[in-house]
Amino acid sequence: MGGALEGLRVADFSQLVQGPNATQMLADMGADIIKVEPLHGDWQRNWSIRDTYINGESLSFLAFNRAKRSITLNLKDPRGKEVADKIIKSSDVLVENFRPGVMDRLGLGYETLVKIHPRLIYCASCGWGLDGPYAKRPGQDLLAQAVTGTLMLNGKAGDPPSPVGIGVADLTASLHIVTGILAALHERERSGRGQRVDINLLNSMLSLATQEVTLYLNTGEPPQRSTAGLGHPCVGAPMGVYKTLDGFIVVAMMPIGKVAELVGILGFEGNDSRNVLENRDEVKRKLEPGFARKTTQELMNIFMEADIWAAPVNTFPEMERDPQVQHNQILVGFDHPKAKQFRTVGPPIRFSRTPSTVKRPPLLGEHADQVLKELGYSNDEVRSLCQAGVIGKRQD
Repeated sequence: MGGALEGLRVADFSQLVQGPNATQMLADMGADIIKVEPLHGDWQRNWSIRDTYINGESLSFLAFNRAKRSITLNLKDPRGKEVADKIIKSSDVLVENFRPGVMDRLGLGYETLVKIHPRLIYCASCGWGLDGPYAKRPGQDLLAQAVTGTLMLNGKAGDPPSPVGIGVADLTASLHIVTGILAALHERERSGRGQRVDINLLNSMLSLATQEVTLYLNTGEPPQRSTAGLGHPCVGAPMGVYKTLDGFIVVAMMPIGKVAELVGILGFEGNDSRNVLENRDEVKRKLEPGFARKTTQELMNIFMEADIWAAPVNTFPEMERDPQVQHNQILVGFDHPKAKQFRTVGPPIRFSRTPSTVKRPPLLGEHADQVLKELGYSNDEVRSLCQAGVIGKRQD
């Protein structure tokens, strides 16, 4: 049995994270992703997190582009544009995350394509939106975090604004790309028509902060970070991070009296509140010495016995050894011609009948011959396009 999306073809013009992570999720579920790259490759082939390359291969590219087929095209050459047109006509979905107007200037905008491919689902993702005062600005994850106010939700009161330590805007947008595509495909089953789907980092980041933004909109009171390191700017004690004898532990919203009793702190007897807002910083500081007297594991044993919502604060090495992480088999590996044995995070969704699969990312232009022959090009025509610089040579 193939993946849940077997038979679906996606023309993927996206680069960096938001688009590639979305098409990788579709690929894991069985979709055929034809990654159309410029001759020099996806921008992320030549940039990597912490400047980390494995035998010359960008770790970031490998993280977001598995199970795809790569072809490189010079889209400014009419012959390259012709190849792109044929790829798009053979596809159900197109994904791009350029600034607004780039695909139009290439002759591959939605209004042009819908005339020749009315069933096409055209999904565009950008930084700020199709139009408006920021439309021409560069869009990037940290910029979206800043504009949406989410930098002011992290860290302690008095600290500088604190970014989230992952590309949270990009990754949230990628989930919205997948959701939008699947919804449009479902609607196409009824209408027989495709449509344009638009995603942007600004909206995606705000949707992630729906509860906090809604609180502000209805009360007029911005979230206030705590000084003692509580777990959320709008929530009180005991929720938060606590230092233990050998590490850290977190406690979520539980009766303050019960938590205090279990860590040996007096003065909270009979208090069954799960959200102490008044003097929340003082309350948390009173609890901290009780946590500091025991190891993380000792506290976990006590809390699990009492059904307290708690968890150890893992480092990445500790996360890798975590028994539930190991049980879920979410950390996967595959062989790559250059990076050799490569490890990453696998598909998060499980299907009972149509399991996702993990396949390696493509080398640059690796599938050009294969894709072109599927489109009807002869061996001589493929050779001619390569010699003319319309398609790039395969990276070996």
